[in-house]
Amino acid sequence: MAKTPSPFRPLNINVLTVSDTRGLAEDTSGEALIEILKEAGHTLNDRALVKDDVYAMRAVVSNWIADENAHVVLITGGTGFYSRDSTPEAIIPLLDKQVDGFGELFRQISHQEIGTSTIQSRALAGLANKTLIFCLPGSTGACRTAWNGIIKEQLDARHRPCNFVTMLLGPYQPPIHEV
Repeated sequence: MAKTPSPFRPLNINVLTVSDTRGLAEDTSGEALIEILKEAGHTLNDRALVKDDVYAMRAVVSNWIADENAHVVLITGGTGFYSRDSTPEAIIPLLDKQVDGFGELFRQISHQEIGTSTIQSRALAGLANKTLIFCLPGSTGACRTAWNGIIKEQLDARHRPCNFVTMLLGPYQPPIHEV
């Protein structure tokens, strides 16, 4: 017997921008993520911008992963090798599990666009308290590459053979129609 296809299930997504040089008005990467997550049918649950400080990042993300309404956190910035880039160091201790394939696949896809410079990306993903977290580079292009090449499909219950939606929301329960 064939499985009934799952319908699209919108997720609540939080966006965090990590930057020592930008405010919300100049945050093109955060704005791009918000635009594309909404275009995909998801909901912006919360947004923040913090300086590249391990404890400031952990404070925001810890609050979000404790919020049952937050399904996904998208973090842009702080994943490079500059002295202040500390997003991986801030987030990895919060994770229950890492999604190792995300960083590997992101760098593979990114190589087609920026060549060997992709080795300087420390993009990563993981799961913390049933919240999926993606740490992306600060460039708007890299955020779009990650979303379009990986994240969009993995946050869509219709994508087969697997996606993260059932893990985040539980199995789909069709509405019961009373007769």
